[in-house]
Amino acid sequence: MSTHILKYESQRVAKLYFIAAMGLFAGQILFGIGLGLQYLLGDFLFPYIPFNIARMVHTNLLIVWLLFGFMGAAYYLIPEEAETELHSPRLAIALFWIFLVAGALTIVGYLTVPYAKLAELTGNELLQTMGREFLEQPLPTKLGIVVVALGFLYNISMTVLKGRKTAISLVLLMGLWGLALMFLFSFVNPHNLVRDKMYWWFVVHLWVEGVWELILGALLAFVLVKTTGVDREVIDKWLYVIIAFALMTGILGTGHHFYFIGLPGYWQWIGSVFSAMEPIPFFMMTVFAFNMVQRRRREHPNQAAILWAVGTSVLGFLGAGLWGFIHTLSPVNYYTHGTQITAAHGHLAFYGAYVLVVITLISYAMPTLRGRLANSARAQNVEMWSFWIMTIGMATMVLALTGAGILQVWLQRMPTEGAMGFMATQDQLRFFYWIRIVGGVTFLIGQFAYFASFFIGGEHVLSEDQAPSLGGGGILRRAPARQRMD
Repeated sequence: MSTHILKYESQRVAKLYFIAAMGLFAGQILFGIGLGLQYLLGDFLFPYIPFNIARMVHTNLLIVWLLFGFMGAAYYLIPEEAETELHSPRLAIALFWIFLVAGALTIVGYLTVPYAKLAELTGNELLQTMGREFLEQPLPTKLGIVVVALGFLYNISMTVLKGRKTAISLVLLMGLWGLALMFLFSFVNPHNLVRDKMYWWFVVHLWVEGVWELILGALLAFVLVKTTGVDREVIDKWLYVIIAFALMTGILGTGHHFYFIGLPGYWQWIGSVFSAMEPIPFFMMTVFAFNMVQRRRREHPNQAAILWAVGTSVLGFLGAGLWGFIHTLSPVNYYTHGTQITAAHGHLAFYGAYVLVVITLISYAMPTLRGRLANSARAQNVEMWSFWIMTIGMATMVLALTGAGILQVWLQRMPTEGAMGFMATQDQLRFFYWIRIVGGVTFLIGQFAYFASFFIGGEHVLSEDQAPSLGGGGILRRAPARQRMD
């Protein structure tokens, strides 16, 4: 098998986005560990980086690096699916630098200017949009995001329109347009607090439990098409069914955020019923991934990408599905809302569904962007070890937060009289918070192992005979060695 050459030269613009995404990912984890220490050592980094600022940077970096990952994935995937060059590589590069500089200036603003002063300096009085969780960005940054999103969507939409239309590219396009449209609700900030929370959830929930699931499905399907050789028609059918269930359950599942914000009581039923069904598309995604890998018609040499893909489906189901279900029913959520159980669900859901799918695409694409079909066996082994180390670290954090949340509910929420106060309860959770730090440091080690795999040399993998075995490879039986290039 000869060294793989990119099908379309314009796909190279994705490399910039992937590098930026990984750099911001590292920053997010460092701030996360700092936050964990602030739970235990209240004056840690104070007054230089107060807890509220560190948390804001941590969550904003998560959103921004995932957006860089989605954009890079689209710039890599769309030309290959459309069978044509990207409409404007120059526009893609210009938007990259605009987005990166705007994001960096925003983070610097968070860290160096008091938030109230930042709001005053950036014209928040003209259109008051700051101060809400995950949407803390100043008005100029929000406007910049809209400009970058419109330019990005124009670029990939024109590419799709002039080329081949596939289920993968159309689902991805629908998810990306939905992402941009839902973000417009961040500019709506009514004085009525109930309406304000509704519009806020239109962004936050309908991103992560709505349109982002379309992006997730499309990226996962693309990698499986390329690495398994299973007929595209089979994968397309699975993709349609998964996104149909994701939208049916996710849109009305928004109701689980409407339980206690002043909306009519029927949302208790709607939210509970449809939220209880939200694990279904994630379970289907798990079956889909395992089914496609076991039915594969070729042994792709990039075994690391396959491991990340299977990991996405499994951990996405556990985090977004199982951990979401355990506290989504209204009678249960009455006690667990806003506890560390919520934090456990959020961490595992984001990691399993979105962090891993972006890394899956990067793991598949980066070797081809560097002129090879796959990294060396040694590099892939390090990369696969990084998957397990990061996953063990995340599992440690999630189990610690789950234990902390259960104890928090028991001490603070359930007693009808004599309930322990919030701060007194936090003192009882310190053991779990130390375990969370251990998990966070473990995750950081895994992350840097992943980064190190990019710099490990060795003989590039050019045939299936050189492919390393998957960690825990027993779950993925070897298929007949029939080659099929999509």
